[in-house]
Amino acid sequence: MAPKQIYQLKITLQEIEPPIWRRILVPSTYDFWQLHCAIQDAFGWTDSHLHQFTYTDSYTDHKVNKPIVFGIPYEAEFEGEVVPFAGWQHNIERYITSDIGNILYIYDFGDMWQHTIELEEILPYEKGIKYPRCIGGARNGPPEDCGGPTGYENMLEVLFDPTDPDHEDTAEWADSMKGNTFCPETFDPSKVKFTSSGARLKRLLEH
Repeated sequence: MAPKQIYQLKITLQEIEPPIWRRILVPSTYDFWQLHCAIQDAFGWTDSHLHQFTYTDSYTDHKVNKPIVFGIPYEAEFEGEVVPFAGWQHNIERYITSDIGNILYIYDFGDMWQHTIELEEILPYEKGIKYPRCIGGARNGPPEDCGGPTGYENMLEVLFDPTDPDHEDTAEWADSMKGNTFCPETFDPSKVKFTSSGARLKRLLEH
């Protein structure tokens, strides 16, 4: 059965200027695993590292509950509620709303890529449209294992300076990590190809 609603989400990498962001359309029936896969594809990540979603419930009386983590917490003494792997199959509709709550997506606990997820609109499902879809964004996603926001900033300084002694090696490495010529400022939403979240989950469970 087709979903009745589509979520328009803006997902922005924190601590990066100018911003790197994506605008995607996903069914409201998605679970957190499906959303994870959509984010990976939209940013050009390769799903090579662990990830988690952190949900914080904020109320009008300024009471803030302990966060809920879907996945494995990256802090050894995390005080919030941890939902195990099966929790990734929880529906996002319960947690991503326009008026309450906050969702943070973290990818790669070493580089610590933190993504803010914002629900911009709730749209009707359109027959004949394939979801998920990427309909907007800015700038290319960083290569894997480049050292997080600070490492990426340093890498760009080298890439933009042909006189830097590390320029050629850095450019070659970035191209190899992205699988093509790495252009930091270039992004075309029509080029985003979404892979099957079901097939990806099956491969994960087999290992």
